[in-house]
Amino acid sequence: MNAIFKALADPTRRQILLLLGDREMTAGDLAGHFDMTKPSMSHHFSVLKDADLIRFRREGQLIWYSVNTTVLQDVLTWAMDLLHSAEYNGRKTPCPGSITSSA
Repeated sequence: MNAIFKALADPTRRQILLLLGDREMTAGDLAGHFDMTKPSMSHHFSVLKDADLIRFRREGQLIWYSVNTTVLQDVLTWAMDLLHSAEYNGRKTPCPGSITSSA
């Protein structure tokens, strides 16, 4: 989970994910949206791959990237669970399924 938060902490990587949300794109297509060097773009792709937020496939010389929606769904589920738990804690009501002390 730490790798995911590290990846999402950077605005460039968030923008890459937004671009990939529309369609699969090549590394060159994605790089065209940013004013940075190829090594910098490669670093962003690497961080996103390490967090398993994007998938990639080679087609000859091209590398195609797409969003790994399964991981994003898992992160959203975790975040919703966290918010749900915080709502219960804010009301001082035990969260369903939580362990309570009878002492």
